[in-house]
Amino acid sequence: MKSLSIDIETYSSVSLQKAGVYKYAESPDFDILLFGYSVDGGEVKVVDLACGEKIPTYIIEALSDESVIKWAFNAQFERVCLSNYLEEWLSPESWHCTMVWSATLGLPLSLEGVGAVLGLEKQKLTEGKSLIKYFCVPCVPTKVNGGRTRNIPQHDMEKWEKFKAYNLRDVETEISIQKKLSRFPVPDYIWDEHHLDQEINDRGIGLDMTFVNKAISIDGKSRDELTKKLQNITDLDNPNSVVLMKGWLSDNGLEMDSLGKKVVAETIKTAPKHLADVLSLRQQLAKSSVKKYTAMQTAVCKDSRARGMFQYYGANRTGRFAGRIIQLQNLPQNHMSDLKEARSLVRSGNYDALELLYDDIPDTLSQLIRTAFVPQDGRKFIVADFSAIEARVLAWLAGEKWRMQVFAEGKDIYCSSASQMFKVPVEKHGINGHLRQKGKIAELALGYGGSVGALTSMGALEMGLNEDELQPLVNAWRNSNPMITALWWDIDRAVKTTVREHISTEVAGLRFTYESGFLFMRLPSGRRLAYVKPRMGVNQFGSESVTYEGIGATKKWERLESYGPKFTENAVQAIARDILIFAMQTLRNCSIVAHVHDELIIEADRRMSLDAVCEQMGRTPPWAKGLLLRADGYECDFYKKDKK
Repeated sequence: MKSLSIDIETYSSVSLQKAGVYKYAESPDFDILLFGYSVDGGEVKVVDLACGEKIPTYIIEALSDESVIKWAFNAQFERVCLSNYLEEWLSPESWHCTMVWSATLGLPLSLEGVGAVLGLEKQKLTEGKSLIKYFCVPCVPTKVNGGRTRNIPQHDMEKWEKFKAYNLRDVETEISIQKKLSRFPVPDYIWDEHHLDQEINDRGIGLDMTFVNKAISIDGKSRDELTKKLQNITDLDNPNSVVLMKGWLSDNGLEMDSLGKKVVAETIKTAPKHLADVLSLRQQLAKSSVKKYTAMQTAVCKDSRARGMFQYYGANRTGRFAGRIIQLQNLPQNHMSDLKEARSLVRSGNYDALELLYDDIPDTLSQLIRTAFVPQDGRKFIVADFSAIEARVLAWLAGEKWRMQVFAEGKDIYCSSASQMFKVPVEKHGINGHLRQKGKIAELALGYGGSVGALTSMGALEMGLNEDELQPLVNAWRNSNPMITALWWDIDRAVKTTVREHISTEVAGLRFTYESGFLFMRLPSGRRLAYVKPRMGVNQFGSESVTYEGIGATKKWERLESYGPKFTENAVQAIARDILIFAMQTLRNCSIVAHVHDELIIEADRRMSLDAVCEQMGRTPPWAKGLLLRADGYECDFYKKDKK
């Protein structure tokens, strides 16, 4: 036996979507109902475990045999579930994931979606959702079903036979995908990256559940008090209702089209005091400070660790990781100087002290969310991240020498950019320091072809810039970065030539090829980005552009348009991702527990050197000669955002 293709159907009262597979499989009522498998791509067999059948011994042995490759679509699910079922932790090393394979080619992240795009003969059966709902999750007790909370095969044998057929078809579909994609095999280093990702997901990150539970309790009390205050002022039964609040404000002389965060914040500045107070209280009430805490409560495993927070190749275009469950990628920042003290008050449940010391309890709880993540007793967190990684990669790729010099000398890129744009010296908190903000917003908004619209959406007007300043700012940035501007359009021409003529082109170490209905962009690392079914089309502005198929803003599979600056952005973000992976592999033995964007969180022995970690992380990969990297970091006894 060389390979084993697997698909399982399971039962658990824990929500897979909300809690993730680790908590799901830990549930006391977790069970595997069906085990579909195929040896070496041969006949698919289904073991009906729910009706007393047993998985053959040689298959059980193959599951822990590192020489046998186990295949599944979203293999993490099968591996974790089977680990719990067998009471033996299965190493990710011999598991390959067809979903990852699909993702490397820019295909959807669902079995159904991949089957449809590839036009497979044997596609996933559509009745699966209703069968899963019937057999795999608890049911509502009714008079008709005799008050039961779970459906078993004997309750509907016809449905059960259909469920077995569904399980069998899933394995067939998975094998069909493998055959269809066989001309584009996944390189070994990608599987190694995936195994590293699984190691990190398996390890998990510690949660201080005493703190989490107290934070939820305090939030509930705070919300009750805020609601009562607003009820007393407005006489509204539900002051959190947008419709009711708009009506009350209107009756009191304040017309508002929206109660969105930004609009309310602006209105508070000019509204009469009694109305501003109401809006301020409602802002506090509307703040969803507790959602992350409840997600922690839902996902935490028996050993007080959260697992499965990261999805390898979750970002379709670039191959970057995506966040799952608690979503560490969008945690609120903390700006409090007394973080430790505030955290201690919450942990002890001291509501009165919190109310006395902090005007806004929801905001305080929101700023403390990061601190729920803690290392094991006797250890510390080392948090290290890359400094201006995208700006460095973009400068290196384009050969923008003045920018590379800035990084070589360890200077502030925002000051240097402003200085380059306005032809005057700019120092943070010094000469022409007011220009740094303009340099910063230009850097963040304009690197990938952005113009006035990009500056506006980045909040340029809220930061004090005037509308008539925006276009000159765009012009100044582009004029001071001619190599980057040239790179956008060099890439644009190269991609168009490859798609139009099906010939290979190369720009700045990026190689574009057309193969069997895919456009590939080969990165300096050797990894390839894939664009499905590329062709020449017309964009929204009536100009010729490259289009391809992918997941759009509506989360649906559709035809998307792109152009030089956008392909540049894909390349830069993908290279930054490859650098992060290189750092993760360098520090593989250092107990990485999480990564957020360009940041690594390590659960370290207290003797471990921060400087040594940053030095290792800042190593330039051998494929990126001339790229200047820098990693900075800090140590902490709970996770936080260091104020640099």
